[in-house]
Amino acid sequence: MKLFKEFKEFAVKGNVIDLAVGVIIGGAFGKIVTSLVNDVIMPLLSFVTKSGALSFENLFIALDGNKYETLAAAQEAGASTFNYGLFLTNVLDFLIIAFVIFIFIKQINRFKKKPEPVPVTTKECPYCRTAIHKDAVRCPNCTSELR
Repeated sequence: MKLFKEFKEFAVKGNVIDLAVGVIIGGAFGKIVTSLVNDVIMPLLSFVTKSGALSFENLFIALDGNKYETLAAAQEAGASTFNYGLFLTNVLDFLIIAFVIFIFIKQINRFKKKPEPVPVTTKECPYCRTAIHKDAVRCPNCTSELR
């Protein structure tokens, strides 16, 4: 019973709930960004680079020594393949997604309210280096006269 009570206290703490909400929203946001990259940015990049020049999917090495036109043909023949093109595609997707998220966060941060500066209420005594009220004319610690 004690273990269940401790688990309940842990599970309903604010940090755990915040983390759960963050994971759920992050998953939904990830779908939006992935769709943006796959459905908008990558087709534009393919169009700009002469339709499909960024497609690395058919870059592979057949480990059986034969030549195949496409990765699908090699896999259909049952050949083991070293798929470095798929890896490059995933790296490129990651870089584009990371850049898009960076731009999103940068734009979202523009709308955040900037904290107002805290008014200065103290100054430092030039003689004993202690914090004193900003309007003080004599330091209460070392009794030096201040300008």
